[in-house]
Amino acid sequence: KWKRHYCVQKKILKNNLIYFIIFFFVVSCSSVPKYPNNACKIFGQKYLWYKHTKKSSKIYGAPVHIILAFVNKESGFNRWAKPKRTRLFKVVPYKRPSSSLGYSQAVKKTWELYKTETDSPLALRTRFKDSVMFIGWYISKTNKINKIPLNDSYRQYLNYYLGWGNYAQKVYKTDKKVIIFAKSVEKQSKIYKNQLKECQKSLDRNKYIIF
Repeated sequence: KWKRHYCVQKKILKNNLIYFIIFFFVVSCSSVPKYPNNACKIFGQKYLWYKHTKKSSKIYGAPVHIILAFVNKESGFNRWAKPKRTRLFKVVPYKRPSSSLGYSQAVKKTWELYKTETDSPLALRTRFKDSVMFIGWYISKTNKINKIPLNDSYRQYLNYYLGWGNYAQKVYKTDKKVIIFAKSVEKQSKIYKNQLKECQKSLDRNKYIIF
């Protein structure tokens, strides 16, 4: 009897340990970084994010620091980020201004285009890996459509925020808000770039990931 009881307890402990490990990885991968303005600390805390961002950079040519700056600006690294609801009579919560969602704040229409062009039917806007791949893809498309260099974070963000057509029509010239946003992305990307010079070699040597 006591042996059977021991085996049952052992099985329960084993199952609980498995659930804890799964929970740990889910939480660590989805939580907002403690230091969102420090690239080395972000990737130190979330090493898988570095692997995913670097892969996007390798495929599409968009620099890691620019992709990261886009995520920071768009969602603040919040996987469930959405635009604030508009208000009727300044009081009653109403519709959201767009269908933007997730790390990249991609709208449904553009996200569907991305999934089709890249043959990624299971891509999710709330998954970091898919989001940085999307941003890399978008930056690459901007380079081809509007001839913006891959490393030009300022003009790349103007395209990202306004869309390729609106950028081509120079809508940004009458929108002071988007100019401010683009400048903040440019500033943050430069900060990330300088930080990564100090830790990228170390990140590249880190091979402990088992997944």
